[in-house]
Amino acid sequence: MNTERLVLRPFNPEDAPLLARLAGTYRVADTTASIPHPYSPEQALQDIHKFNEEFRAGVGAYFAIALRESPHALIGCILLKLIDRRDEQGELGYWIDEAASGKGYVTEAGRAVLHYGFNVAGLHRITACHMTRNPASGRVLARLGMQQEGHLRQAAKKWGVFEDLLVWAILREEFK
Repeated sequence: MNTERLVLRPFNPEDAPLLARLAGTYRVADTTASIPHPYSPEQALQDIHKFNEEFRAGVGAYFAIALRESPHALIGCILLKLIDRRDEQGELGYWIDEAASGKGYVTEAGRAVLHYGFNVAGLHRITACHMTRNPASGRVLARLGMQQEGHLRQAAKKWGVFEDLLVWAILREEFK
C-alpha cells in the first residue's frame, strides 16, 4: 500500500537484521507487548515467517513502514493482529524508529491500515491498546478517530512489572 509519503509492504527475510536493530532498541521494546530486548536477527527472521503464516491464514496483516523514496529500508511496523473472522474484529499495533518519530508517519500508516482492515479484510471493529505510561500512542489513536473505551488495571506484564493498559476502538461506520 502507498500513502502520500510511505510504502506499507510485507516483511521479507532480508529485513531481519534491520528489524532486529530498530525494534530491539530499548525505547521500542519497552512499550510493546511482545518485542524483546535485545532482539536478535534470528528471532526477527522467525517473526517474519510467523507474520507471513498469519497473513496466509487470514489472522494477521503485518506491514513494514518505509519511506516512498527508500521502500526497502523500513522505519517501523504497523499491523492488524488477532483477526477474528466470526466477530469481524482485529487489533491494531505499531512501532516506529526513534529517528522517524514525531513526523506523523504512524498516523499516516494507521489510516491506510484502518482502510485495509475495514475495506479489504472486511472488519467491523478495530481495537488497540497502549500502556498508560506511553501517552504518545494514545495521541496517535485519537488522531485516527479511535475512542478510548477502557482502562485495564495491571493487565499486561512487561519485564516483570504489571502495566495498566488503555483500550481504544473504532467501528467501520466511524472511520472516515
